[in-house]
Formats: sequence, structure tokens, C-alpha cells
Amino acid sequence: MLDTMDNSDLHLLDRVIQELSPNVIITSAKQEQSLTQFLERLELNPDYKPEMVMFPNANFGLEISRQRLLSAHLPFLPPNITESEKIPYLSSCIPLDSVLMMRSIGGLLKCLERRRVGSELEDSSAGVPIFKFLMYTLKDVVYIDRDTYSALQIFKSELHPSVFKLQSGEKEGLSLYGLLNRCRSKFGSLLLRQWFHRPTRDLNILNRRQEVIRFFTSPRNFADLTTLQSCLRNIKNISTLLQKMFLSTPKVTVWQSLYKTVYNAVCIRDTVRSMPQSIQLFSEISANFTDDLFYIATYISKVVDFEGSAAENRFTVRPNVDPVIDEKKRRMMGLPDFLTGVARTELENLDPRFSTCSVIYMPLIGFLLSLPRLPSMLDKESFEIEGLDFIFLSKDRLHYRSTRTKELDSMLGDLHCDILDMEMALMRKLQASVLQRSESLHKVMSLCAELDCLIALAQASRDHGYCCPTLTPNQRLVLIESRHPLLELCTAVFVSNTYISSETEGKVKVITGPNSSGKSIYLKQVGLIVFMALIGSDVPAKEAEIGLVDGIFTRMQSRESVSVGLSTFMIDVNQMAHSLNHSTGNSLVLVDEFGKGTNTVDGLSLLTACLNHCLRRGSKCPHLLMSTCFHSIIQLGLISDSPLLSLQTLETAIEGEELVFLYQVKNGICQSSCAANIATLAGIPNDLVMRAVEVSELYRTGRTIRKMDRPSADVQNSRCAEVVEKFLNIDLDDPEIDLDSYLKDEVLRALEEVL
Repeated sequence: MLDTMDNSDLHLLDRVIQELSPNVIITSAKQEQSLTQFLERLELNPDYKPEMVMFPNANFGLEISRQRLLSAHLPFLPPNITESEKIPYLSSCIPLDSVLMMRSIGGLLKCLERRRVGSELEDSSAGVPIFKFLMYTLKDVVYIDRDTYSALQIFKSELHPSVFKLQSGEKEGLSLYGLLNRCRSKFGSLLLRQWFHRPTRDLNILNRRQEVIRFFTSPRNFADLTTLQSCLRNIKNISTLLQKMFLSTPKVTVWQSLYKTVYNAVCIRDTVRSMPQSIQLFSEISANFTDDLFYIATYISKVVDFEGSAAENRFTVRPNVDPVIDEKKRRMMGLPDFLTGVARTELENLDPRFSTCSVIYMPLIGFLLSLPRLPSMLDKESFEIEGLDFIFLSKDRLHYRSTRTKELDSMLGDLHCDILDMEMALMRKLQASVLQRSESLHKVMSLCAELDCLIALAQASRDHGYCCPTLTPNQRLVLIESRHPLLELCTAVFVSNTYISSETEGKVKVITGPNSSGKSIYLKQVGLIVFMALIGSDVPAKEAEIGLVDGIFTRMQSRESVSVGLSTFMIDVNQMAHSLNHSTGNSLVLVDEFGKGTNTVDGLSLLTACLNHCLRRGSKCPHLLMSTCFHSIIQLGLISDSPLLSLQTLETAIEGEELVFLYQVKNGICQSSCAANIATLAGIPNDLVMRAVEVSELYRTGRTIRKMDRPSADVQNSRCAEVVEKFLNIDLDDPEIDLDSYLKDEVLRALEEVL
């Protein structure tokens, strides 16, 4: 299957194994801990015990996997195929740019070679025969390849303009994801990206999403939407917080984030409980946001002193939580005044040479008598004072332990360490209480992520005037007055168009029209609208009925990457072959200018063959929307007559000699490419356009095309030499010369004459 984003709990992999029930699971010995734990749980299942095979990680290398595939025994390949033709042929069956898929194929082929499946009795040099590759997609998951994501501009990364990030940072550019992502939390954005990577055909899931979006697009619910968004902004990644709390002593910032998260989760619950509980997501939030959240929030707020913790950069407890801690803190706060009195008493009993002294408290050391160092005190022996035990010297201050300080140590003890130990014990108790309720917190995160995504889609729908599509299981696509969701943001006026595809209204539509008339935009807006409906979003149309397609295939001109060593046309053929091989009657196939850039006869022949092949498939024919500039495919009657076929064009008008694009789709065919008008609009000189029209007419009527009268090469070289000489003779030091005028009037005029 295609490379697909999965969650940390490997929910997607679990679904794949449930649906396929494989007898053998092949994996790398070098793997993440989450996969190891997943396989261990699988082995403990008494009802299903697949064989586990582990190979060294080197056997899953990308390059070695490609070589295994190219050297494999593939009976389905044409017998006369050359080595250089294998890659384009295989690319029509397997997306070779899917890195994980290719590495998986390499591991699978290695396993088959070792086991000699299908060639046990043959010579050891005989390769294991591979008769077919079958593309697999999860049930109810729509097939969309990487080229489609790029061509439809669903995702688009751009370099971040920040001077600090230079070229290392990226941001989302003008894309469908960038347009719809209004999520307030990071994990909400990640979930929305997963929805984009896994569009679904499950009507239950889509209806669940639609009912929430419909609720929040209503103007009367705008206040609730704003309240929920402000709360969602403060919901942090609970999984990360709990992991930090489980593995180590959490920092103050972790407690702050957890308290803010739980407090806002309670606010979300209270807000949602006032909404209709007939909406499934709302009822789940009301049920799963239990009183455990209120308990955790209350417990944290009563125990943790956030201001004190921030000031001391450690966990501190609020007053009135533990009377013993409060008493010790009270003693700590009263120590300065108390120790001042003790110091006065100590000074009365000291050597008269000392005019001052102080009694200090140092954590882990205790109470000490601090005296100034006298000039006569030069060595350690001179530090000795009768009745005092010398401890250490620091910054010309001598520190001693006296009888009184020893009494204070035994009476008061190490206050600071005692407070730390007691507060740490309270934190451990709080920590254990939170971890016991971690299941409730994980539910909060998943439901908040879903709520964040749906509110984001609802906000985009309200801001841009989208409509809620009707989703049906039948093979019918109806988009009334649809618009391109991205292009309409870039132009003041956008012309909407209708698209209807069914077995009775033409599943195969061939669109002709001049360049720049809007054919590509029309194709892409149909693909984008269908995609938006399959993630549960509203769509840019006046009205929409969308059958649940099982795949979106594209062959577009604009691709960000091409295979090295292949011509553009070969890539086009591979993409078209891939679409025809894997599409069904429920698929949407978008083809833009197939065969462009190659020999007209070759391109026209392949285009005709592909169209007729699709029409012969009958009810299994996909929804095919194709644009072409090969007008002769219609004019020469190369396409078979079929009720599935519909011919359309985009309207244009000519005012005088100016071509005006109306961007309106209508039934019919384009009679002229209007190439001369397009060339003039593109800025090509008029005399060059007129010459092209003349040559085209001569070629069309079969008359001789004569060369234009042009000067000989010697004369042309002589003129060029004169221009160069005139330019080199400019005296740049002459103050009277106007350089701009001279270049414009003399040199440039001479160049125009030459060219």
C-alpha cells in the first residue's frame, strides 16, 4: 500500500492486519519501540498467531530493494522488454517514489528468495515467479497518490521567510491544507493532516463530521465557537506531559501546562453540555470529560503554588495544605529576626576584638556563627578561638559552630531540606493521583483534537461561503456552480461552473478550448471539491451531491518532481497507465493535456486509445475528466460514440482582434485554438505572430512555405560589428555626453535595425 501517516499507537497498522490477516509478517530487526510493543501484543493473541520474520535492516535498503525488483522473475512483463524499458513499465504498476513501499517490497522479495516459494523443485538459479502486484488500500480509505497531492496543491511547502531560519525552515504555502487549517492546537493540526492523508468513504465518519460543521457554521452558535477556540488554544499535548510525569520528576512548567489543559478541558465540557447532545461528538465529550478532570484541576490548584514555584524554580506547596510544612516555613521566615537576637547574645560572649558578628543558616550545613577575619589571623592556627569549632573561611568571613548554634541545629534541624523533602512527598502523591486518571486525560486529547479540526473546517466554510455536500454511495457526482477554493482567493471575480457526471449524463468528459481558457483550473477544482467532501469538509459550490469515490487519479502538467532519465511524455504515459490499471467505476480520473509535448500523431493515437478503452469498460468506467488541445480527435471522429461520452468547451469571445476568456463551461467543441490571439496576449511581437499565421495557412492548404528575405550572414556580421564599434567608441569621461540618451538614440536604434 502507499506510504501513509500513522499514529504513535499504530492504529493504521492494526487495521491493516485485521483486514488482511497475513500468515507472515516481515519486518526489520531495527525498529521503533512502538512497533516492538505492537508485535509483542500480537504474539500474545491466542486467536491469531502469524509467523514473525525479522531481517537485518540492510535488507530493507532502498537501492537494494530497487535492484531486487528489477532483477526479479516477472512473467507478466512482455517477453521482448529491455532492461531500460522495465522501469517505466513497472512504474505503471507500482509507485516507485513511495520509499516505504519500495523498502517493503525489497524485504518481501528477500523472504521469497530464501523460501523458494513457487520454484522449490527447480534449479537454484531460477527466480521466484511474481505473477502480479496488487495495490492495497484500507477499506473505506480513498486511494490518492503523491502526484495527485502535488498537482491539486493539497499540500505545498515553501521556505520560511524568517532570516533566522534561513533555508532550514519550511511553512505551508498556498494550499488546501493551509486554507482549511484554522486549528488552535498543534495536535489538532496533526490530526487534520492525517485526515488529509487518509480521506474516507465511511459514511458514518463523514456524517459525524458534517453534523458538527453544520452546527458551528450557524451564526447563532458563533459565540460558542469563539469560546471553544479560546479553550482549545490552551490544550497542550497531554501524551507528552504524562510521559514526562511518568519518567521523571516533572518541572514546574509541566504542572502549569497540565493545570491549564485540564482547566480548559473542564470549560470545554461545560460549554459542550449546553449544546445538542444528539450530535455524537458533543455527547462523547460530555460523557468522557468526567469529574476526574475537575478533581485533577482542583487538586493541582489547591496544592501547587505556581507563583512561589516560578520564583524558586522548583515545586512549592500552597499554604494550609500541610500544617507541618507551614510551621517549618513560618520558622524559616522568622529566622532573620530570631538569628539577629542570637547574634547579639553571642557577641556579648566573644573576644572583645570582634565588634560584630552574625548567625546564619545554610541548608545541609546548619546554623553557623560568622565573624569578620582580623588582620592578625593569617593561618589556620590563628583561626582557632576557644569555645568555637572552626568550619571554613569564605570571603574574609570566618564561620564557626558554637554551643548555641549546635543547640539550634538540634532544636530546629535542617529546615530547608525538611521542607524540600516534605514538598517532594506531596508532589509524588499528586503525581500518582494524576497518573491514575491518565485514561481520562488521553480521551480528552483525542476528542479535543477532533473538535479542533471540525471547528477549523466550520470556520473556513463560513468565511468562504461553502455548502454542505450530500454524500451518497452511488456513482454520481454533481457540483452546481462550483469554484476553485484556492484560485478564488487570488482573483477579484471567479466564474463558477457546474460539473455533473453519471452513467446517464456522461462519465467521460472531454474538454477542448484555447490555452489559458481555464481548462486546468476546472479539472483541479473538481478534484479538490471531491477531496474536500471525503474529509468531511463543506465545499465551494452552490449545491453538491458527491458519490463516495474510492480513488482520485491525476495526470497533470504541473508536477514538482519527475523521474530521472525519462522523458516528460513517458512520465505522462506511466501516470495514465497507472490510472487505468487501478481505477474502478467509483474512481475520479483527471487528465490534463495528455500527449502534450510529443509528436502530434503519437500523442493523438495514445489519447484516442485510452479514451476508447475507458468507454468500452461500460459501468466500470471511472469518472474521467480530460482536457486536450488535440481538437482533431473530435473533428476526425476518432472517439467511439457512447452515452458515457460528453464533449465540452470553455467559452471565449473575440472583440475586434482581441480574445476575451469567459471561463464558462458549455457543451460543444472548440473550433479553433486561437493560437495567434494567445501569442499576442503573451507578448510575442505582432510581426512574428503574423508570420506564424501565414505559415500555418500555407501548411494547412498544402502550399509551399518560402523563407523570408533576410540579409546574408556576412552582411549581418558587418552590421553587428558596426554596433559594437559604435558602443566601444563612447567616451565615458566626456562631461557633455548624455549617456542614457546616447544609448537609447544611437546604440539601441542600431541594434533594432540589426535584429
